[in-house]
Amino acid sequence: MNNCIYKGHVARKRFGQHFLHESTIIDAIVRAIHPEQGQAIVEIGAGMGVLTEPVLKRIDSMTVIELDRDLVTRLSSHPFFKSRLNIIQQNAMMVNFAALSAARGQPLRIFGNLPYNISTPLMFNLFRYIHVIHDMHFMLQKEVVNRLVSGPNSKNYGRLSVMTQYYCHIIPVLEVPRTAFRPVPKVESALVRLVPYSKLPFPVNDFSKLAALTRLAFNQRRKTLRNSLSNLFSAQQMAEQNIDATLRAENLSVEHYCRLANLLAERPVSQD
Repeated sequence: MNNCIYKGHVARKRFGQHFLHESTIIDAIVRAIHPEQGQAIVEIGAGMGVLTEPVLKRIDSMTVIELDRDLVTRLSSHPFFKSRLNIIQQNAMMVNFAALSAARGQPLRIFGNLPYNISTPLMFNLFRYIHVIHDMHFMLQKEVVNRLVSGPNSKNYGRLSVMTQYYCHIIPVLEVPRTAFRPVPKVESALVRLVPYSKLPFPVNDFSKLAALTRLAFNQRRKTLRNSLSNLFSAQQMAEQNIDATLRAENLSVEHYCRLANLLAERPVSQD
């Protein structure tokens, strides 16, 4: 595939770069984000600044995270952006969002057109900072958004569904056609809003147990729970949690996974 040159910039495939250019879509995204003066706004993957500029027309300053140094140079030399952007040239996976929030003295409002190749690990990473996040608006592969919102008994329901629904209320906002980007991606996209719960519906005592449990179950999603979780629970123990051991990973609700995670957390730590 040939490199795509857009506005003088060669889109880097390794960074998963696809730049929004459709003005009606850009306007709709900014309206959905609804940035307001004084808020701690953070954009992940500012790119050409097509979302940055209309957001900055509503507020005085914001933080942008951009890994591509050529794009950082563009952003830092842009006459409208000068002195109004706090630019962090870094992989978003390495950014300390808690420190960003502390510097602003308030929770963060995060948005971005996320590269498809890092969207899922990046969201898992952001869950580590959920206590300092007010909300998130992300452009994602439509298939990923479908997985985020899916409930039990669906092919799309998986570990990402459980982990995201544990932390956030999820609202699909806007479907975006492939033609709204340059270069044109092979997949459709969608904008989604993630709003962290002020009070978790099904709190777990040790989140690492939920993470491990869902990984184990969904890595063997074709097996019954009796088989996939046999090293952790007996069929009797599952039955005590109102869980049928003949079901599969995709049949359990978020609440059921949280119950099992808490059961796991209650066990004494082995001294071996």
